[in-house]
Amino acid sequence: MFACKQYTSGGGGSELEEGTGSGLLLLYNAHPSQVLMSFSKVASRNIEKEEARRQQVERYNQENQAQRTVYQRLIKSEDSKSRLGWKEYLLSWAISRFQRTPLPQAEELESLARHYYPPRAELKCHVCDFGEGRAEHKVVDLGQLEDYMLVKPNWVEVRWIHAPLGLGLMHSSVEDIFLHEGVTGRAFEHAGASGWPYPQVEIFNFRHRDNFQEMRDVYLLLRDRQELQHNLDESTWKCDQNASLHHDVDWRADHLATEPTFWNLVGSDMPWQLSEGLSMGSFTPKDGLKPVGRHIEKQALSMHPFYQDAHLVRDPFRTFHRGDGFLLTLSPMAGINYLDKNFSKYLAEPIDAMFDNDDASALGHAYQAFARSGTSTWHRRTVEWFLIYLLTEVGVTPHPIRQGHNAPTLDTVYGSVIQDLKRRRFEEWKPKVTVNLVRDYLSCIDELTYITLSLQKKADLFRIMQLDVKDFESQDSRLGKEPDNPEGESSLDRLTWAEAHVKEQHQRFERLLLELRQSLDAVSYFSYSTSFPSLSPVLASSATLIRMLPPQLFQLRSIEQSEMAIVSDSQNKAVLIFTGVTIVFLPLSFFTSYFGMNLSGIVDTVKSEAYFWKVCGSVAFFIVLFVTLGAFRHNLRMVMRKRIAKAQSAMV
Repeated sequence: MFACKQYTSGGGGSELEEGTGSGLLLLYNAHPSQVLMSFSKVASRNIEKEEARRQQVERYNQENQAQRTVYQRLIKSEDSKSRLGWKEYLLSWAISRFQRTPLPQAEELESLARHYYPPRAELKCHVCDFGEGRAEHKVVDLGQLEDYMLVKPNWVEVRWIHAPLGLGLMHSSVEDIFLHEGVTGRAFEHAGASGWPYPQVEIFNFRHRDNFQEMRDVYLLLRDRQELQHNLDESTWKCDQNASLHHDVDWRADHLATEPTFWNLVGSDMPWQLSEGLSMGSFTPKDGLKPVGRHIEKQALSMHPFYQDAHLVRDPFRTFHRGDGFLLTLSPMAGINYLDKNFSKYLAEPIDAMFDNDDASALGHAYQAFARSGTSTWHRRTVEWFLIYLLTEVGVTPHPIRQGHNAPTLDTVYGSVIQDLKRRRFEEWKPKVTVNLVRDYLSCIDELTYITLSLQKKADLFRIMQLDVKDFESQDSRLGKEPDNPEGESSLDRLTWAEAHVKEQHQRFERLLLELRQSLDAVSYFSYSTSFPSLSPVLASSATLIRMLPPQLFQLRSIEQSEMAIVSDSQNKAVLIFTGVTIVFLPLSFFTSYFGMNLSGIVDTVKSEAYFWKVCGSVAFFIVLFVTLGAFRHNLRMVMRKRIAKAQSAMV
């Protein structure tokens, strides 16, 4: 169950011709004929590699199908427990769908937890070695990673280690061990934080919405189950062979007054939604995301057919470099970075296989771009050059440029979503239509706001990093160090392009956000005035107030109340007519029924009217009692809870 495996691949299989320093920039700036030639090379595939990857996907799908069955039973059990009231309890005796679903066995739940959150020692890390004209890639368990931080082969000029860890105890320990194993690298004094000269960037990537929802459900539903805790905690270090990682994590947990449990360590795998989590720049072990609810917000982006199953998430991407040619990157990013016509197909692929798909993963492309040429095409064969290449590669995503724009860009999709929202303003009024429309508006505004802010931070980072690169170049000039490949793409050129690209994206999203905010001002006015020209003065004043509010202060509740008032007004008119008819005929019906009773006239009946009232009166009383208790059951529960809490506090 806890077998430790290691996978190794050679250095072949690059899709870019030798001599190109950046496959991505080649498509941007090359002549059209060169673009087509390079595109054909990108499109060509390694048959053996593709077959191995296809088999891996098939194995994952089979395992995932079995685990999804357990997951669905878990969700059904939790949902049936949460909605079990007195009505459902009575109906469960006769109708099976109201019966509570039993919880899966403990062994099944443990397997489910390890499927979505692999134990830390079994987490797959990537070790990429680059030398002159040569590159190699290995997949190793985190439980063996320390050995790869100590030394590298003589032919290797740069060793890149990537561990899919988010902010947390394990992240902090791996980072600390790495930095203390070798020579300190040159400091990014401008791009790094104060006293912390290591650059980081926030990146966007796509996850399948179902997978994201399942990860969140499993984490929140299983983390507090004590019967699973012991076995899961043991599995965390089952395959660990590192010399100091376990000890360092325990020490760090004690220092931070927390426990290094399975769930505390794997919680960092959870990606952040656009509207949650801290802003980029926080990097302490306690700054990781702490999800508090199972709900996954529906993004406005999913209104477009191309992105209907996708969920855009954000992750920190942190880099640490040493002067002896080692680079460590830490990020839970495991989704899709490049947009492609096969986008929906890539969404369904396993996360562990994403690195091998350089059509979807920016990390995979960063290796494949130099898999054949190694460091031969680098402007400088240094860890700082590759660090900047990697940051700019992941920082400008997501985009469809690598595959020749065969998929819609984010700004294009959001533009079409905004046009659809503007069209819906003029639809005929129906209950809850306006509320749902405003919710979609606010959701879209939130997404555009966070994307715009993130793009601004990226543009600032790439601009500031240029100052560090100029300092590095000045130091190298004073020491007489010439570029290893003067014709190759320099770090400064790379950062200049990345800054320009991100700035252009930022300007597009700013325009979309402005258009959306202006459009929101008119939602309530058009929705009500076109459908209800004769609103009552109260509703008219409410609509005017909503129209005058700025978008950031728009009150959704006021629209809900207005719609409820409109519906209530039409219902009140119908109830008024019914009440008038009832007032007239109810007394007449009662008296005619009462005085028309003649029990003694019925054959074989010797009962009196007193017996009638004893039976019918008692039945009527209990019916009214049960109906009243059912109608006010929520209020009664609140009163009882308050009394119980008050009694308990009095006892204490």
